[in-house]
Amino acid sequence: YGDQNTDGSKSIRGNFDRMRRLGASARDVLERAAASIWQVDASTCVAANHAVQHAATGRSLGFGELVAAAQDLKPKSRKEIEGRLKERKDWRYIGIGVDMFDIDSIIDGSAVFGGDIRLPEMLFASIERSPVLGGQVSNYNESAALAVAGVEQVIALPCATSAPFHFHALGGIAVLAQSSWAAMKGREALQVTWKDGATNASFDSATYAEALLEAVRAEGTETLARGDLAAGFEAATSKVAAEYTAPLLAHACMETPTATAIVSEDSCEVWSPTQNPQAVQQTVAQTLDLPLKAVTAHVTLLGGGFGRKSKPDYTAEAALLARATGRPVQVLWTRADDLRHDYYHAVSAQRMEAGLDAEGKPLAWLQRAAYPSIGSTFTAGVDQPAGFELGMGFHNNPVKAGAMRTEACKAPAHVRIGWLRSVANIQHAFAVSSFADEIAHAGGHDPYRAWTKMLIGQDTSGPSKHVKRLLNVSEAATAASSWGSKFAKGHGLGFAVHHSFDAYVAVVIEVEISRSGAVRIPRVDICADVGTVVHPDRVRAQMEGAVNFGLSQAMFSQLTAKDGAIVEDNFDGFRLLRLSEAPAAIHVQISESSDKPTGVGEPGVPPIAPALCNAIFAAIGQRIRDLPISGHDLSWS
Repeated sequence: YGDQNTDGSKSIRGNFDRMRRLGASARDVLERAAASIWQVDASTCVAANHAVQHAATGRSLGFGELVAAAQDLKPKSRKEIEGRLKERKDWRYIGIGVDMFDIDSIIDGSAVFGGDIRLPEMLFASIERSPVLGGQVSNYNESAALAVAGVEQVIALPCATSAPFHFHALGGIAVLAQSSWAAMKGREALQVTWKDGATNASFDSATYAEALLEAVRAEGTETLARGDLAAGFEAATSKVAAEYTAPLLAHACMETPTATAIVSEDSCEVWSPTQNPQAVQQTVAQTLDLPLKAVTAHVTLLGGGFGRKSKPDYTAEAALLARATGRPVQVLWTRADDLRHDYYHAVSAQRMEAGLDAEGKPLAWLQRAAYPSIGSTFTAGVDQPAGFELGMGFHNNPVKAGAMRTEACKAPAHVRIGWLRSVANIQHAFAVSSFADEIAHAGGHDPYRAWTKMLIGQDTSGPSKHVKRLLNVSEAATAASSWGSKFAKGHGLGFAVHHSFDAYVAVVIEVEISRSGAVRIPRVDICADVGTVVHPDRVRAQMEGAVNFGLSQAMFSQLTAKDGAIVEDNFDGFRLLRLSEAPAAIHVQISESSDKPTGVGEPGVPPIAPALCNAIFAAIGQRIRDLPISGHDLSWS
């Protein structure tokens, strides 16, 4: 089947044409099989509604009846099959969608998630890992753990000591038992003491955040230079500058990482909720020193992924323990494990500066970013944002300024950094769309109208198709909302738009803020141009999910570190949006488009935080530049 990785919102956009070719190829083979049985020309046979029809004679054969004859026919070439693809007007399911085939089992609880796997003689494992990345075991009480009822073994796994950590098992002390509860209670009895690695033991989130701000206040590594920046600032009639920060974030999937493995002398089978079965296969093969083909990766339902479950370190743990015990082993991470040993979304700082003409259009635009790179997880010594990250709405932001310069600044990693739903677009969209709003208000302009002018810039030849799509979703989102209405203090609208994963998404968020500072969100309008839509209901669901996911990040979510270790261990510390805090109404519009399908799962997230913060400013005049919003007093009089 090829690469089955679903990261990057690429399932449909990466396989749309491929799946159409596969369908057309199967249809062609079935028609030729029927023709061979009936001894007629294949061009007179038509596959439709699960059968091949021969109109001239009225004969019909179901697809199942044709398998024996079809299986030996050679498929036609890609070029020949592309000539047989259905025209858009003949599509029966694309753009309409079908019911989810497994929805009933998900609702009634019979669906199999990662933690549901049960094998004969299986042991359950809970692993105590170093709270500081790269730390080593100093001492532990094995006998105390073995004294817990149900505990059968205690196994020390070698600890990873230094970058790059890749998808390798972190190591630690594993307690294996007859039940997950016994394994966790045995783990509590271990009383492990640690020798912290020198590299990360001093990591403190507050100090680190200040260091990032200092970094963006100085010149960084140039990543884009267009026009004469100095001349632009010199010619400007006014200037605006602002700094934006976003915290360390965890994926916090509904089902924590879990994997079950069974190892024989020359093979391994592993069951896991994974977004990337090829990575599971590769990681386990490398861990056990087996050939790739000797590892079978079974994929369960995901239980939430958001990018975390394409990083199969937890499958490596299960494989190591299954080999050590000679029995099937299921590793289950607790919520504390999940929050304290994630591949985190990077903490970030950005500085924005703009020189404006008399109409408020930017003549000069400077932006700097500092955050630890995902590359640090895979390559030692990486200490600033990488090009692929900066290409997510930073040096390719759509503002048409007379001159623009973007810079990346130093930010060494002290935890594992990974991709989280919409990746670096999160912080980039927050800064760019928030700053655009600040520029508009500085000039006394309507933020939506000012933003459209910044997209078009001085270009008299007309906007590109890329900009037109941004403008179209922006117009649709504002038109659907109460944009332009006058509200009393405490009530406001915020707008943001962003392009990511080939998609274009605009958002208008309405907020009501009580005098005590409580935030209520009566309505969200979100418009998405995602190209050709296969399943409209799935697109709407993803956009609704993106709204709540983005609001969680913007309003509450934050991880902190002290003495190298993550402090938060559950949802009382790492807050997510609760049902009572969710928007009263989310209205999703999907733009009609004949363009290629784009990503859908991720592009709805980036504009949420800036739209919300812009709405707060419109409501009470307070500018939010540091996330999460819960760290600010929003009371007013």
